[in-house]
Amino acid sequence: MTGLQGGKSGRLSRLSAAYVVARRDFMAILFSRSFLFFLLGPLFPIVVASFAGGVGAQLRDTVDRPQLGAAMTDKDVTAMLNARAELAKTLGDIVPKVVVLRRLAPGESYDPAQALAGGRRDIGAVLTGSLDRPVLTGTKERIEDWRGPVALIAASAVGGVARPLPEVTLQSMATSTASERTGQLLTAQAAQTLLFLLTMLLAGMVLSNLVEEKGNKVIEILAAAIPMDAVFLGKLFAMLAISFVGIAVWGSAAGVFVMSADSGLAAMAEPAVGWPAMIVLGVVYFAMAYLLLGSVFLALGSLATTVREVQTLSMPATMMQLLVFFLASFAMMQPGSAAETAAVVFPFSSPYAMVARAAQQPGLGQHLLAIGWQSLCVMAIVRAGSQLFRRRVMKSGPARGGGLRVFRRKRQTELPESAH
Repeated sequence: MTGLQGGKSGRLSRLSAAYVVARRDFMAILFSRSFLFFLLGPLFPIVVASFAGGVGAQLRDTVDRPQLGAAMTDKDVTAMLNARAELAKTLGDIVPKVVVLRRLAPGESYDPAQALAGGRRDIGAVLTGSLDRPVLTGTKERIEDWRGPVALIAASAVGGVARPLPEVTLQSMATSTASERTGQLLTAQAAQTLLFLLTMLLAGMVLSNLVEEKGNKVIEILAAAIPMDAVFLGKLFAMLAISFVGIAVWGSAAGVFVMSADSGLAAMAEPAVGWPAMIVLGVVYFAMAYLLLGSVFLALGSLATTVREVQTLSMPATMMQLLVFFLASFAMMQPGSAAETAAVVFPFSSPYAMVARAAQQPGLGQHLLAIGWQSLCVMAIVRAGSQLFRRRVMKSGPARGGGLRVFRRKRQTELPESAH
């Protein structure tokens, strides 16, 4: 058995051979023209979406502008509406539009959560109390922005803009447990979808690369020089490195899109493990999902000889991935259930299920176990795929050589008799 430095036979070790294959494939693909066009392909929709997002943001600012809901006595509400109308003539949209939520009877109270959490998307904050002591309830950012305009409207409603501005009491709406869980669920769904799309988009390169090298006999030359599982590992990690290059390019373009869209994209809720850990786990789980699917594609590539066969054989794997994604999505909706446990244990759905757990459940120990389990599955599939490749593709070499040696030995035994 050879070590990391090679044995007496002079052959490279498996790790060294895998590194050589990975470096060769990475450099060959990275500087090819086809890869450049592959990178540019998804950028065109991003550019179009960037322009559409900017237009959509301006449209939302003009059409769906948040309004100030008022729940006060009839006298105070009427004075607020008249004061706001007068101020809007000179200040324009600086003062928020006031809509009447309820005209309260003397001594009647009103819960602002009825409007803020009751499906009124047009209500940015709720004004209660009196004109002398207004109470502004809403999100922290919104009520801080509206503190001055609300004080100006209240002062104008009481005795004109020359009157001292009243002190506005701010009440920030605390995020409930239910809304926090809903936000984390949306974050988990977005992470799962992004992971699935990137994996399906990029894993196909493994299959096409292997079939191409089978056609020009490069793969057989490599298999004759180094262990076949080292060839498979090298190709997998080369394609993974190429995928990270593509993700870096597309991620940079997406970052420009997000900054240009500004408020056009709603901020996602913070995952349970925090954003730094979530980003790291997302990268690791993408690598695991890619390696798992790529190892299956390599095994399928050992059975295909033409592009048509590649398309035929890759279809079941693609459909399987769709079923796996649906399983992980269903398990995400039922944390702690048997379905979620099955999705976590099944290797192909495990990355999607675990990235959803990272968004919904704190703790990193479970992720270390899951990554270890997924790594073992990758090694097992690579070993099985390499053995399948040797049996299906490389078996003809030894058979021909063996038959030729038997034929030569037979000829050597027959020649003396015929000569005699």
